[in-house]
Amino acid sequence: MGQPVVHFEIIGTDPGRLREYYRGLFGWEFQTGGTTIEAVSEPGNYGFVGDGDAGINGGVGGGSGYDRRVLFYVGVDDVESALREAERLGGTRRMGPERTPGGDLVVGQFTDPEGNLIGVAGLA
Repeated sequence: MGQPVVHFEIIGTDPGRLREYYRGLFGWEFQTGGTTIEAVSEPGNYGFVGDGDAGINGGVGGGSGYDRRVLFYVGVDDVESALREAERLGGTRRMGPERTPGGDLVVGQFTDPEGNLIGVAGLA
């Protein structure tokens, strides 16, 4: 394997709204007000998530004038259920669930309320 992913970011024009969305969808809790560079997010408007015990650490930030960007996959127990919940909370299903040919991996993709593309993955 090459170098691993060690951090992710979800950047949008309304980071508070995005944090509420991901709190509802995945149960993520954020620590806001931490230091980040202004090129990434408005000062004090970046919420860190993760503790390093499971998965990768990341953050959600941005603000007025920041370009939206993201792409990562989140492990879930049931891809279809996660996609339905994403839609219920205001997202839009883009793909899936799709099973990898000859494998047990199932993936799906949706866009969040700001149009960021997100993946979910689980085992069949």
